[in-house]
Amino acid sequence: MKENGEEKIELSRSWMQITRKKPKNIFLIDGVGALVTALIIYFILNPYNEYIGLSSEVLIFLSVVAFAFCIYSISCFFLLKHHWQPFLKIIILANAMYCLTTISVLLYCQKTVTTLGLFYFIGEIIVIGTLFLVEMKLLKK
Repeated sequence: MKENGEEKIELSRSWMQITRKKPKNIFLIDGVGALVTALIIYFILNPYNEYIGLSSEVLIFLSVVAFAFCIYSISCFFLLKHHWQPFLKIIILANAMYCLTTISVLLYCQKTVTTLGLFYFIGEIIVIGTLFLVEMKLLKK
């Protein structure tokens, strides 16, 4: 069984391979990831928010933000032909802000957030953080 750090490196490598020949594929990866996040938060976590320890309003806010990122990234994937780098900078910043917002929510709600909620959002931050690193490497190419 692979250690968590090895899985993260392997995931990062596979994302880099997908984007090596067609760098704008990163927008598709980002968009699909944001869609999965929005759906999980809205349709799975929100109805069971008492097991997560965050209010429905907070969960809906996070899912709406993730869905907005999904629309942006998927739009970039389909609409951009050239000069995609400035648009990648925007999603890099947005992903970083989403992670910081999530961390802030977890700290603010630390008395109510459950272990399950903490594990989910820490996992989400790790995945988005890995994507952030891949996007940064891609931008520097």
